Amino acid sequence: MNLPTPAIVAQAAVRRLPRVALLLLCAAYLMPGLVGRGPWKSADIAAFGYMAELARSTEGIARWFDPLLLALRPETPALIPYWIGAWAIQLAPSWVSPDLAVRIVFALMLWGAFTATWYAVYYLARSPRAQPVAFAFGGEALPKDYARAIADGGLLALIASWGLALPGHETTPALAQLFFASNMFYGVAALPFRRIGATVALAIGTVGMALSGGPTVALLLGGIATLLIVAERRRTRGADAEDLPGYTAASVWTVLAVTVLAGALAFQLGLVQSRIALPGDHAVAGSVGGDIRSLAKLLVWFTWPTWPLAVWTLWRWRRQLSARHVSLPLCFALVPLAATFTTDYAERSLLLALPALATLAAFALPTFRRSASALIDWFTLLFFTGLAVIGWLYWIAMQTGVPAKPAASIARLVPGFTPEFSVLGFVLAALATIAWIWLVRWRTGRHRSALWKTLVLPAGGTALCWMLLMTLWLPPVDYARSYVPQVRAIAERVGQPACISTLSLSRPHIAALRHHGHFELRSLEGGPACRWLLLSPEAIVTLNTKIDLSQWRFIGTLRRPTSASDDLLLYQKFVP
Repeated sequence: MNLPTPAIVAQAAVRRLPRVALLLLCAAYLMPGLVGRGPWKSADIAAFGYMAELARSTEGIARWFDPLLLALRPETPALIPYWIGAWAIQLAPSWVSPDLAVRIVFALMLWGAFTATWYAVYYLARSPRAQPVAFAFGGEALPKDYARAIADGGLLALIASWGLALPGHETTPALAQLFFASNMFYGVAALPFRRIGATVALAIGTVGMALSGGPTVALLLGGIATLLIVAERRRTRGADAEDLPGYTAASVWTVLAVTVLAGALAFQLGLVQSRIALPGDHAVAGSVGGDIRSLAKLLVWFTWPTWPLAVWTLWRWRRQLSARHVSLPLCFALVPLAATFTTDYAERSLLLALPALATLAAFALPTFRRSASALIDWFTLLFFTGLAVIGWLYWIAMQTGVPAKPAASIARLVPGFTPEFSVLGFVLAALATIAWIWLVRWRTGRHRSALWKTLVLPAGGTALCWMLLMTLWLPPVDYARSYVPQVRAIAERVGQPACISTLSLSRPHIAALRHHGHFELRSLEGGPACRWLLLSPEAIVTLNTKIDLSQWRFIGTLRRPTSASDDLLLYQKFVP
């Protein structure tokens, strides 16, 4: 029997996911890690360094269009993310630390990405070709209820994505790109239903994306969206009124105009880069085969668990591939996937595919059989419960020294770290664990079926693990990923305040020295030398051409405790 759609959904299966529960889940994912830590290596602290420089800049508007950190331009040619961070620092009250102010604003951007994704899935699920099969005697899911259930599933799939956890909680241009890409996605998806709101979101998303380090992706997405809308209009030309709402001629010109505007701004501001890094050109493995294997592994774990569900959607909806609820998210996923294999920033590019992959994953839900849902539930239950048990076991070992083997493993991973007990962190972690136990009990109980139930445990398990990491494990994680121990070691030797000359320091190191150490930094090649000199080990080869070594004394190598690749060399100038 050939059905017009693979979705067979009764009204009973689209009951509403309680809004309070959904909001609490989003909050449990967003809020942990906001406080109790500083900027992390490497992209996080580097981006924050540019934001802080702009916030205290007195050089006028020109500097805002050319951010510099000790004469170095950003590795990511972006503007808007640094502006947003700088404004957050300037507007924050004095009792809020600058890095916390930036993290709060970027957490709101992640919330905005969640919201845009939910509404994008909702309006795609409202399209005529996405509707479930109509039953002979009625009882099929109503369009709005069906769309809401699919949208809930899409948001749960996005939260469940493993690759979102770390970059989604950092203050980098990558998170801003995710926010703007989600708005682009929502704008195109909602144009047939919400003309003004969708147009505003589309303009914000496309222009923001182009000015946040992703102009090529923005132009490709805008161009492909224009072609999809034209194809959709041709397909529905002369269709019955019941097939509406649909795209209009104004929709085509709107998307095209916004794309041209974004491209013009990006070219005018010099933000477009033309370098293509194919497999073999990456610094991942150094060979074509090695790069492809590394990128394939990244693709598998970064997009888990959405990619298997997305593949299943493409198979089950293969006769409707031209329908906008399949073709639009597919294109919004393929462009970032292509960028993953053709740029040096694989994770940042792949992050942009997550909302579209979550959308495709959501449309797999109405095609699942009960056995498939049960398999996902049991795998998720065992996996995340096992991770939680291991997390608690190792935390107890870290605090008490028992069992001895896990405690020794932790000591090797974070040498020099002194464990500390946080009552608040312990209570929050315990509450999260209790909530997980309740969620598992609820999911394995006998309840009426609902489309979104299959993704409740994956999303809840991901939120649980992030909560445990940012409560029980926040002190050692912050110690391991922060530059504070290294900067503190430098301050003990040079004192404060101190003028330090630098040579070949990375952007993260410069930002960390200014933020954590409050040092006055001067480039060795840009003026008179200070009494102290910090340089990277790579610069030692040419050091004798920069300074007279007979006038300087080597003080020592200052290492970040958890990484041998972040060494800094300290020299002191002889005082006559």
